Amino acid sequence: MKYYSTNRQSPEMSFKEAVVKGLPHDKGLFFPQHIPTLSAAFLEALPDMTLPQIAFEVLQPYTVPDITPEALKDICEEVFTFPIPLVEVKKDIYSLELFHGPTCAFKDVGARFMSRCLQAFAEPDKPVTVLVATSGDTGSAVANGFLGVDNIEVVILYPEGGVSEIQEMQFTTLGQNIHAVAVAGTFDDCQHLVKQAFSDPELSKEMQLSSANSINVARWLPQMVYYFHAWGQWRKLQPDADAEVTFAVPSGNFGNLAAGVLARKMGLPVKFFIAATNLNKVVPAYLESGDYTPAPSVATIANAMDVGSPNNFPRIQEIFNQDYQALKEVIKGFWMEDEQIRETIRQVQQDDDYLLDPHGAIAYSSLLRQLPDLGTSGIFLETAHPAKFKQTIDEILSTDTPLPEQLQAFLNRPKQARRIGNEFSELAALLHEQHKLFTAS
Repeated sequence: MKYYSTNRQSPEMSFKEAVVKGLPHDKGLFFPQHIPTLSAAFLEALPDMTLPQIAFEVLQPYTVPDITPEALKDICEEVFTFPIPLVEVKKDIYSLELFHGPTCAFKDVGARFMSRCLQAFAEPDKPVTVLVATSGDTGSAVANGFLGVDNIEVVILYPEGGVSEIQEMQFTTLGQNIHAVAVAGTFDDCQHLVKQAFSDPELSKEMQLSSANSINVARWLPQMVYYFHAWGQWRKLQPDADAEVTFAVPSGNFGNLAAGVLARKMGLPVKFFIAATNLNKVVPAYLESGDYTPAPSVATIANAMDVGSPNNFPRIQEIFNQDYQALKEVIKGFWMEDEQIRETIRQVQQDDDYLLDPHGAIAYSSLLRQLPDLGTSGIFLETAHPAKFKQTIDEILSTDTPLPEQLQAFLNRPKQARRIGNEFSELAALLHEQHKLFTAS
């Protein structure tokens, strides 16, 4: 498989080259040269397939010939080691719980897959610096996915004061090859700094930079797997229902939704997607007006979606061949304010005895309101464990939310983080310094 840039001003690259490079020179996004269609037999077998089996079948066309079938099977067995259950919350509304991995967030899937790929591709005399911006869960998933991996250092930029305390502890307390950098600014500022670093000729000359945000194809593509898995589990529960479902996806940088849309393009029977956002409603506004206008991000209690300029949305447009009407027929928009999120969490806990996190609450509400018009069953993605937002949840429910074991492990560790402003010169100086220390060790 070859990958081209969505801006079409960079040369095509192999899977290996696209993973190591992270971002094309022209600041577009790598996109597969063609999208394979999966067979009817595969869809029929889905309900009884394991996660590693699904992952191998779905990802093999995108990784050949750079990863052999045997190596890909091993990677899938290493990555998909935790359950991703489908839970009925209310009649015809199901939660896909993506928070049972090591950092209690959906990004464990992509981060673990990418770390195995990059480890396989890294050359001993060419250490790789993974540079990533996070609004919360990406940082913890990437940090834990790459912790202790030889020949790779990770630099995580995050908005100072813009992530939950538990999220911050998950990537600032690890040490070893993981370096956390608090930026005086927003997530959009962090994301902009990462893009500047990739286009800087001096940094490119000195070090081999790669990205672990969902802009990287090895982070983005594996997210398709749990859509296939969810559909298979739903068919087990509802074998006589119409085959098409609606997925509601909490959306910030839009990599997760882009992966779902790609799965649909490969043949997964999905009728609609709902792009569920907070006050950062750039995409819902676009779906109403046809005018795509990124805006400064706004802080909300669903902080992982505080993104005013979604990096992955061009991939969704690419899947629909830039056809706004075709895109609008499949993707519906939805957004909520903080007080509506709080009320949804209270109501669902009271009525259905199910604990939502702020992001899942928006996706759940979108199904509750839109399913009667859409005419399908609905699956919403619970992208992070509610305890990752313990302070918010405790305030909403007047309770003391228990932490799962994975999160308790990070308590009472000393925080290790550098602090910079949102000027690129400060990041460049830090990367130069860090790279010298890394290569000397």
